Amino acid sequence: MRMARTDEPRWLTPSEKEAWTGLVSLVLLLPRELEAPLRKVDLTLFEYLTLSHISEAPDRRIRMSELAFLANGSLSRLSNVVKRFEQRGWVTRSPDPDDGRYTIASLTDAGYRLVVEAAPVHVRAVRELVLDPLTDADQRALTRIASKLRAVPPEFA
Repeated sequence: MRMARTDEPRWLTPSEKEAWTGLVSLVLLLPRELEAPLRKVDLTLFEYLTLSHISEAPDRRIRMSELAFLANGSLSRLSNVVKRFEQRGWVTRSPDPDDGRYTIASLTDAGYRLVVEAAPVHVRAVRELVLDPLTDADQRALTRIASKLRAVPPEFA
């Protein structure tokens, strides 16, 4: 027998509140801290992640829909960013030769040079702000936790 659902929220326990406030602090503050060093190469964190994902794709080419998923952005946001990249000569877009309903983003040589320049800046920040303060066990725990939190419950999908 199912119990009737109540509109009364399940309030957070002190330990749940501590976990939640710690997470939300990271979610709100860490992107800004990771982005600050990238300003030296005139990129935002989202822009860097977008270029980086294209650079790691086979032949430096990827469908825009897959890129949006990897960069954790909407297609419209990604389209605006890629349009700016095209204007700067870093990316080109073309119809997917296998299925014209899709668009392929390709990294130009100039775009690849930018990623090569920006990557050490980004990796230093990631190490300093995220990885170096953690033990190997902490890193494994973070991986497990992030994996669980990325799984979207069906009622929110």
